[in-house]
Amino acid sequence: MEWRDEGVLLSMRPHGEGSAIIEVLTAAHGRHMGVVRGGASRKMAPVLQPGAQIAVEWRARLDNHMGAFTAEPLRSRAAVLEDPLGLSGLGSVCALLHHALPEREPHAQLYRQTIALLDAIVAGHDWGPAYLSWEMSLLEEIGFGLSLGSCAVTGSREDLAYVSPKTGRAVSRGGAGEWASRLLPMPACMLGQGPASTADLLAGLAITAHFLTRELAPQLNAGPLPEARARMLARLQRRGG
Repeated sequence: MEWRDEGVLLSMRPHGEGSAIIEVLTAAHGRHMGVVRGGASRKMAPVLQPGAQIAVEWRARLDNHMGAFTAEPLRSRAAVLEDPLGLSGLGSVCALLHHALPEREPHAQLYRQTIALLDAIVAGHDWGPAYLSWEMSLLEEIGFGLSLGSCAVTGSREDLAYVSPKTGRAVSRGGAGEWASRLLPMPACMLGQGPASTADLLAGLAITAHFLTRELAPQLNAGPLPEARARMLARLQRRGG
């Protein structure tokens, strides 16, 4: 069994004497793991950094084996090391992909969105809204897309202000009525309307966190979302003052 692809490195851990096990989100083969001979060497260590874009060739005797990778650098994202908030964003992306996506299942659209988001983070752009949109796309990829186009109660497309914590559907102010306190406040930026303040981003990320925690409960053993995401939120909160 053999294939070639490119992708973003999600994680690396030492394996045996001098080798490493890497996890890569590839364009055509999804989240995939394999052994890199010499991957823990001084020569390869700078290449095998989370977030790096690499070309990989995978070989195994059988398709269900872990197999071995050869990896070549395409684009480093090491510049993010100088930006604590950006580094935490990159770490959150890699950690959530690790927990959320089944192995070896391609997600072409999410892959493209992930690459665009990581490039925006490294470039130092205002990537917060793109990150929120990415988490919404991740929910959709794992089978629970939010339905924010119209009110679940009235069918109206106007004045949408809440999300149902059970169904993930939008609710208008008028439709919420006395149930408003039981709903999740939805910032306009989740609808692509207007700029997003730090408070808006945190409100939107609280919504995605609610559903990600619920949908990923089996993979997380009913625990919280990855610590990398919590670190990113803490830095966002400090930035917002």
